[in-house]
Amino acid sequence: MNQNAKTILVVDDEFKIAQVISSYLEKAGYQVCTAANGRQALDLFEQFNPALVILDLMLPDTSGEEVCRNLRKRSRVPIIMVTAKIEEQDILNGLDIGADDYVTKPFSPRQLVARVAALLRRSEADPLPLANVMSFLDGDLTIDFRSHEVKKAGISVNLTPNEFKLLSTMLKYPRKVFTRDELINLSIGQDYVGYDRIIDTHIKNLRQKIETDSRNPRYIITVHGIGYRFGGE
Repeated sequence: MNQNAKTILVVDDEFKIAQVISSYLEKAGYQVCTAANGRQALDLFEQFNPALVILDLMLPDTSGEEVCRNLRKRSRVPIIMVTAKIEEQDILNGLDIGADDYVTKPFSPRQLVARVAALLRRSEADPLPLANVMSFLDGDLTIDFRSHEVKKAGISVNLTPNEFKLLSTMLKYPRKVFTRDELINLSIGQDYVGYDRIIDTHIKNLRQKIETDSRNPRYIITVHGIGYRFGGE
């Protein structure tokens, strides 16, 4: 077994389809783990940290859309949705919640493997937002990356460009703890020359706008001695 091979998580409750996909992926040099339902998919994701997920939308315990939303709150792993739904709106909805590609049944296994390879190459480039629209804590905070609109409890919040960039940066890297220098480079720009504590001021202002209680934040979490991370789940 190639220890350097990338792992692909295949999520499909139809055994024969999962078997065919796995066979083609393994022939192409990937390692494969399979899940037959949403709960198992999330468990295997945490266990194997796959490089890409192939996700069927029709699962017995939950929807593929819900699994996709869950994954997007914890990772920027590339996701290919596989479904029998062919309506344009279904495809657009899947892309909006964070899918990177969409394959309709029936499909060519060879074409799917080619899409996997292409998506893995693209994912190594500069990161894009994990989804067009992201929502946290049952809709308490919603970010629309297309319109740059942020809503707190359904009410639009007016963020400055730097505040929006700061929030976007944290959302692009779930669970990552950022130093102040990293946040300056990724959100304000590498050309910035000045006091690194400027980030603390932006964080304070951002918290006042998106937190219910800025003294007990649930979204922008301080990691003492290091910096900050996004805490929305």
